[in-house]
Order: sequence, then C-alpha cells, then structure tokens
Amino acid sequence: MRIQDVMQAGDAVVTLTPDATVGELLALLARHRIGAVVVRTDATPVAGVVSERDVVRRLAETADPAGLLELTVGEVMTTTVQTCSPDDTTADLMGVMTRHRVRHVPVVAGDALAGIVSIGDVVKARIDELAFERDQLDAYVSGG
Repeated sequence: MRIQDVMQAGDAVVTLTPDATVGELLALLARHRIGAVVVRTDATPVAGVVSERDVVRRLAETADPAGLLELTVGEVMTTTVQTCSPDDTTADLMGVMTRHRVRHVPVVAGDALAGIVSIGDVVKARIDELAFERDQLDAYVSGG
C-alpha cells in the first residue's frame, strides 16, 4: 500500500510558523484533535515538526513551567524531520518510524507539503490491508 492511499483525501495539513507560541500550538492541537503539526516558513514547507512530545520534553527541562506557553514553536520543535513521498510504501514508512522513533511524518511531493501521516494512520491502513487479505483467503478456501 502506498502513502497516497493512507492520506485522508481533502484533509488540509495543519501548519504553524516558528514564531507561533506554544500556547497557540496547544490550542490548535486540541481544536483539530491531532498530536503534531508541521512547522513551515516562507522559504521551506517543512522547517520542522512540533508534537505533544516536544512540549512535554521542554516542560520537563524548564525551570519555569508557567513560561512554557510563551515560548515559540521554533524553540521547542524538532528540526531533524523524516519525510516521505506519496509513492512510498507503508511498509517502508513503518521502518522509518520505528528506526527514528517518530510518530508523525510529513508527506512531501516535489517541493510541496502534501500531507502528514501518523503512526495511527499507518497501523489502521495495515489492519485494513490484513483484514482484506483474510477475507480473500476465506473466500478462496470456502470456494466463494
């Protein structure tokens, strides 16, 4: 299965700029019920990824937890970002996610951000794929 088959058709990618605050990030995550957003600039569609985990890590490191909400996304985001293309396979992406211990991977087509895929999206796609294969085998064995 290809990544383009996993991406939700018509879903806009939620992004922020590095100058947004962590407070704005948390509101955006809650509003969209997501765990991460792509950080973009005018110069690049994927300058980083910022997730709930990034915020929690910074919270554990800070001496001033109350000031965390005023930090910028650029101060807490992950800048070494794994990306994939719509033509990559889910099997390949599972390997990347496992090796690099990431849960969200931006999908880049050419120079443009095409989407973002989460580990949950990949697992759901794999479960659906296995269920389809099981149904095909059941039909074959039962002569249907």
